[in-house]
Amino acid sequence: MMLKIDYWILIVISLTLFSANAEQLPLQHGIPVSDEINVAEYWVSEKLDGMRAFWDGKQLLSRQGNIINTPANFTSGWPTFALDGELWSHRGEFEQLMSCIKRHQLGPCWQDIKFMLFDLPQHPDTFSNRVQAMNRLITNNSSPYLQMIPQVRIPNKQALYQKLDNIIAIGGEGLMLHHQNAIYQPGRNKALMKLKPYQDSEAIVVAHLPGKGKYKNMLGSLLVETPQGLQFKVGTGFTDQQRKTPPPIGAIITYKYIGKTARGVPRFASFIRIRHQL
Repeated sequence: MMLKIDYWILIVISLTLFSANAEQLPLQHGIPVSDEINVAEYWVSEKLDGMRAFWDGKQLLSRQGNIINTPANFTSGWPTFALDGELWSHRGEFEQLMSCIKRHQLGPCWQDIKFMLFDLPQHPDTFSNRVQAMNRLITNNSSPYLQMIPQVRIPNKQALYQKLDNIIAIGGEGLMLHHQNAIYQPGRNKALMKLKPYQDSEAIVVAHLPGKGKYKNMLGSLLVETPQGLQFKVGTGFTDQQRKTPPPIGAIITYKYIGKTARGVPRFASFIRIRHQL
């Protein structure tokens, strides 16, 4: 009976709030973790290196609000209410994942991809209750492509950083912390935090700067610009192939860094990937 009530609450909330328009898709986003939190009040999960995706009850959408073309059986049997999650295959295989998703012809690579559920946007209750609802949903759904990111409790900061070290050691990106009493809130939500061994951000490529020495006739570094208009160079993190065919001018890249200078320039900026637009 409780399962039916949960589903009824989710379905009756208006689906019109979740338009497939890129300007209106109301996704929730986390902020960097604060040292002042009480870790015991949070649910903790691995931060996957996948592609954010949103199921609106009928179709799968990218965070830009565009329809993601999937095999017919991939979403078969999924619920008719909204799901927030990540398309993911394996740690360290982001580029292979995106290559598969972007293909015009659907191939067998989709067999390795899962939609990893991490929230129920239309559920009106606390995150703790949403975790229970997600567990029930996965238990009662037979789709092999719909799974849930495990949510666990951790007692203190020492155990939290030990878990972070363990995740990084096996090729993971970091952790997400979600407050037990949080309501799903589109935009930046202070109750949702990300913990990584470094910070990351995005910038637009404005120029290719030539390399020297072994990188002669190849990319030396990218000149990039932040949304605030700050320009700086990103010169590490590239493979030799990426130096031969660098991210194009106008592309948005994700880079990682460790702190900032007094002028606000990211320290030790290193390329991670191009932000794929779907």
